[in-house]
Amino acid sequence: MKLSIIIPCYNEENTITEVIRRISKYYNKEKEVIIVDDASNDKTNEILNDLKLEYPFIKNIILHSTNKGKGAAINSAIKELSGDITIIQDADLEYNPKDYHNLIQPFEDNLADVVYGSRFTGGKTTRVLFFWHKIGNNFLTFFSNICTNLNLTDMETGYKVFKTDILKKITLTEKRFGIEPEITAKIAKLHINIYEVGISYQGRSYVEGKKITWKDGFSAIRCIIKYNLFK
Repeated sequence: MKLSIIIPCYNEENTITEVIRRISKYYNKEKEVIIVDDASNDKTNEILNDLKLEYPFIKNIILHSTNKGKGAAINSAIKELSGDITIIQDADLEYNPKDYHNLIQPFEDNLADVVYGSRFTGGKTTRVLFFWHKIGNNFLTFFSNICTNLNLTDMETGYKVFKTDILKKITLTEKRFGIEPEITAKIAKLHINIYEVGISYQGRSYVEGKKITWKDGFSAIRCIIKYNLFK
């Protein structure tokens, strides 16, 4: 079972090398990595080119000429996928590739079509950070569940894993973080087997480079309504 790994990347010169190192260390099965540099203005692209020479499993580096957002980066990578299953991996160190094997197990057991990595279940190590972020995540997941009739614990998780043919069937239109509720709404309508697996989470502070803001929370509400009720 070949794994495709999509890495949207924007100004992550301090973390992208360690992310690739962890992928190499913790997942030694067949894999390919497609990295989308979303018009970084630091040394990210230079580092990526060096990493491609060092790690043969990096299949391609796609460079956006302007910053378009996480959703747009994922869309750019989808056409490059050749694996049986696909995982979305953020380029920071909030999500650890050490969890890949647990995330992939439901596919190997022929149970799942999609797996979400939940930060709020499973007894994994989680960094203590922002109270209001947790409240916001809980509300967005709750509101999404009302609209989709799913019982997810973490709709906004950055670790989403798909059978690749299912991901390719979905037409994604959101450019930024609205991609999370959009994906959830669209897979819910496919009536497929969705599982959750507990993951560890090493959240970043804004000083450390966290990019999502309260504005993205309001955008997520808009997307939940839009893609569940009007699409």
